[in-house]
Amino acid sequence: MRFFFAVLCCIFIAVSCKENSKPAIKTTPISFTKEGNLSIKKDSTDSVLIKLDIEIAETDYETQTGLMYRKSMEVNQGMLFIFPDESMHSFYMKNTEFPLDIIYIKEDKTIASFQKNAKPYNEESLPSEVPVKYVLEINAGLSEKWRLSVGDKIEFDKI
Repeated sequence: MRFFFAVLCCIFIAVSCKENSKPAIKTTPISFTKEGNLSIKKDSTDSVLIKLDIEIAETDYETQTGLMYRKSMEVNQGMLFIFPDESMHSFYMKNTEFPLDIIYIKEDKTIASFQKNAKPYNEESLPSEVPVKYVLEINAGLSEKWRLSVGDKIEFDKI
């Protein structure tokens, strides 16, 4: 009986080890696709502070996915979310692998509020605080470096 039990255990272990040796699933990295140009202008002087290449999120899928599953973004890149109407919006960092500054922008294209240094993978709600039509995501720390403030303006075009 002991011999039978030992053989059964060996078979079980062999089968279990074989199941765990499945090859890893390969995924294709998501790369940045330039879909437009965006300029940020200082409210008081109307001078251009920075120019960015942007990806544009307009569909439900693009809006829900955003920058998820990406490793990084260049300094001169951003993602612009365009919503159908000005309303309250809230973002989170689920499956986002690098920190971001989230800039909430009114329908008149003026900056309304910020969520600076949003932490990777954090699923807490990051609200706009006021109704907005656009949201711009850039690398964390850039809004501070560029000295952006509420009232500064954006201009963008699609290519």
